[in-house]
Amino acid sequence: MHVPVPIPVHIPVREAAPLFAALGDRTRLQLVARLCSGGPLSISGLSRSAAVSRQAITKHLGVLSEAGLVRSRRQGRECIWELEPRRLDDAHRYLERISRQWDDALDRLRVFVERP
Repeated sequence: MHVPVPIPVHIPVREAAPLFAALGDRTRLQLVARLCSGGPLSISGLSRSAAVSRQAITKHLGVLSEAGLVRSRRQGRECIWELEPRRLDDAHRYLERISRQWDDALDRLRVFVERP
């Protein structure tokens, strides 16, 4: 049996779908990982050792920004991108809710199967 995790009663799918769609792309997921480990970075910092162009990274950052996963700020002539941790928390809570639902369904199945 699992330990219950406090999860909001309802995280609407319409809010979660764009979040997971943005994270569903390998390049965008790599950008999020870089921002998690490296802190705020410029486009040139994010472009280093990337398999795509700076222009592609800019487009991917736009998708991540629309999903609320990153935000930017001007620092001199550069745009610095940073992670929006609240949205990753939203993703975590949504996945925890789904996990809890699966655990509950498996517990019901176990009770049903083991019933004399």
